[in-house]
Amino acid sequence: MSNLQKQRVLEVHHWTDTLFSFKATRDPSFRFQNGQFTMMGLEVDGRPLLRAYSLVSANHEENLEFFSIKVANGPLTSRLQHLKVGDEILVGRKPVGTLLLDNLLPGKTLYLLSTGTGLAPFLGVIKDPEVYDRFERIVLVHGCRFVAELAYQDLITKELPENEYFGDIVREKLVYYPTVTREEYRNTGRITALIRSGKLFSDIGQAPFDPEFDRVMLCGSPAMLKDIHQILDEQKFVEGSSSSPGHYVIEKAFAEQ
Repeated sequence: MSNLQKQRVLEVHHWTDTLFSFKATRDPSFRFQNGQFTMMGLEVDGRPLLRAYSLVSANHEENLEFFSIKVANGPLTSRLQHLKVGDEILVGRKPVGTLLLDNLLPGKTLYLLSTGTGLAPFLGVIKDPEVYDRFERIVLVHGCRFVAELAYQDLITKELPENEYFGDIVREKLVYYPTVTREEYRNTGRITALIRSGKLFSDIGQAPFDPEFDRVMLCGSPAMLKDIHQILDEQKFVEGSSSSPGHYVIEKAFAEQ
């Protein structure tokens, strides 16, 4: 397991019956870019049991943080959900991923579109001062079934705007748009429907998608990724990569497994 590091759990938070997050120690040698993921898991019967997890933490933070679903019979999450402070986890040494600023062409507005735990990589992105240097506006959209699943709202709406280093620019540039599909709430409906109807744009005072000005990052359910991929293709957006930056990027390594 030389490609894995052992880290200790520092804090566990259960958001709902199906969602939890936890913080762990970080080896000083572990380097990553905001928006990336790594393999993470547990040692079970002397062997590593791992899956891909986006890093909630930003690369300038002292500890690591992960956001996970709970699956009753899931090989890994059925165990992870019972983590306690002091427990040991395994963290892969080689973070990877496509949700990187350098994979996008310069633009004016950056849309971060997520469902469920697909929010995780974007929490690292919105804690990155560089994103505010590159874009005039950052729009974080998080879609869930129920209001209780809209995790990290205090971080997004209270803690970051009061950050002593870049809180002023967060207040100026970050727009948070949570939406739910199965309860009454200030915003309701699937992200794809809100985009196609134009309601998302009218609600936040933006013009509809335009590849000349807008850049998009996507992470979430397979259905959402497929539908918005189609919308962007119809709008003549070009998918970006490390070898050829484009108008949008999709994290395809996992989708709310």
